[in-house]
Amino acid sequence: MFLEKVISLCTRYQDVLIYGIKITIQMAIVGTVVGFIIGLLLATMQSFEIQKQEACYRKIGKKIAILFVKIYVWFFRGTPMMVQAMLIYFGGKSLFQWSALQAGFIIISINTAAYMSEIIRSGLQSIDKGQKEAALSLGMGSSMILFRILFPQAIRNTFPSLGNQLIVNLKDSSMLNVIGVVELFFQAKSIAGSTGIGSETYFLVACIYLALTSIATLLLTWMEQRLCSKKSKSEYMSAV
Repeated sequence: MFLEKVISLCTRYQDVLIYGIKITIQMAIVGTVVGFIIGLLLATMQSFEIQKQEACYRKIGKKIAILFVKIYVWFFRGTPMMVQAMLIYFGGKSLFQWSALQAGFIIISINTAAYMSEIIRSGLQSIDKGQKEAALSLGMGSSMILFRILFPQAIRNTFPSLGNQLIVNLKDSSMLNVIGVVELFFQAKSIAGSTGIGSETYFLVACIYLALTSIATLLLTWMEQRLCSKKSKSEYMSAV
């Protein structure tokens, strides 16, 4: 009886669920990609080194940038995304006149950026400092060292964590239903409310989320293996 109701709901509300799945996937992908880009910028700002011989205005600018990143990460990692969604959406609605979907993309992106910046920063710290010293001895500038040597290695080293953030976003996008984003969980609430069938509806949606995260995990594992094999080949060729 239970499974029959689940199958019936899946068939009856197929289009509604597919639309919710599309929005959920879009939220997760856009949030991860844009969050990664912003996180890369934040990690760059946080990696600023203040030199004694620098001009005073440059020292002040770097200190402000580092402080800004610390406050940004502290706030967005220390508060629930659901609360951030309510605060940003309703706080900026009168100014930006944005829809719930537009605000949702922004919220999940800037929330993800806080985590991405810390992931990338930890990846930078895991790289041997001797590489930077060798690059400096060759006359390379700080920005060139960062983007040509350090960042590529940091991203490769933290790829599993970056992939994990995509899976987290697939699930956490459900929090955006509080501002009216019509993602999968929002659709589930609508179905449960209109039919009066709660357990079967949420069981079905739980299975859909499980399927989405499982597929994402398999794809990310495959990509990670590909990256590792390429790294092994390049190391072998350099050794030869």
